[in-house]
Amino acid sequence: MSYRHGLRKALARRVSRSRPFHFSRGLDRMIGSKSQLRFLKPMADITLRVNGGEKKVNVAPDTPLLWVLRDTLELSGTKFGCGAGLCGACTVHVEGAAIRSCSTPVSQVAGKSITTIEGLGANGLHILQQAWIAEEVPQCGYCQTGQIMTAAALLAATPNPSDEQITQAMNGNLCRCGTYERIRKAIHRAATGAAGGAR
Repeated sequence: MSYRHGLRKALARRVSRSRPFHFSRGLDRMIGSKSQLRFLKPMADITLRVNGGEKKVNVAPDTPLLWVLRDTLELSGTKFGCGAGLCGACTVHVEGAAIRSCSTPVSQVAGKSITTIEGLGANGLHILQQAWIAEEVPQCGYCQTGQIMTAAALLAATPNPSDEQITQAMNGNLCRCGTYERIRKAIHRAATGAAGGAR
């Protein structure tokens, strides 16, 4: 027996003893075993009223409203911050009240009026957005949509808030850049209708 022939036979025996690839097992490793598949969440058709329009989505009922807005409806103005409703970056309005969309299941707001930052300025810049520009509030800007939405809910309920009322209302909205004093000035500016005036 030649060396080459012997090598071929040895390789053939080695290959025959190796474990064959099973497609189903490989697929299980990629997407989870069959026992895990039963935990996939059922989908539901949900109707939302967003920024004055009606939207129908097919999502799991416990999906956070934030991800339905951003991923399904492509309204990316609302930001993800903490995922626990603690920082305020994800703030939107539901029936006029400021809520944390990252911790609100979409099923809870079905049929209710939802306003995002896109809807707040749908007919031109909102007076708060004008005030934010006039006071040069943003630095990195990431938290500012949530700040503005919270401030808008405050002014809707309290048109001329005091410093204490502003602090209390805005206390749950965090700004890593520390623009709190500018935010306070912008809210006062908007409250007095001087957003477009001189500083």
